[in-house]
Amino acid sequence: MTRIPRGAAQFKWRRQRQAKARRWPSLNLVALMDVFTILVFFFLVHSVESTPNADNALVRLPESVADRQPRDTPVVTITRDNILVQGEPVIAVATVMNASSGGINTLQAVLHEQYDKDAAPDAVEREVTIMGDRSIPFELLDRVMLACKQAGFGSISLSVLQRPREEG
Repeated sequence: MTRIPRGAAQFKWRRQRQAKARRWPSLNLVALMDVFTILVFFFLVHSVESTPNADNALVRLPESVADRQPRDTPVVTITRDNILVQGEPVIAVATVMNASSGGINTLQAVLHEQYDKDAAPDAVEREVTIMGDRSIPFELLDRVMLACKQAGFGSISLSVLQRPREEG
């Protein structure tokens, strides 16, 4: 009969452990999917569109069925209380309505100051987008458009909410 050395059981256990260690390592996909899901939500929330931000509670835009998306242009916002250029207040609506007819000199000066330095010398027409509340009087909108025209913005776009076309 062959005698088994005393530590043979330990060596057998060690060989089994080493055999398990030689298998391919596994990858925990649950944690990886969690990270990718968080990244997808982050990019969806922080994605940038070139449309003017119309989620402002101060402005209720009129609706349109236009198909084209607006270009990236300076935005003049007309709320019930103020006129803003790129979100910065320029003049109060009450001041404009109480003033004599004509252009709005303050708005015209701000547009000249901010956008004359950006204009290329060979540019034919500069563009501006006016985002006005649907309840503002047309006289106010007309005066803002006149001020934009006098500031050198020959192409004026009005920002509206897109609604689906009605069938029929």
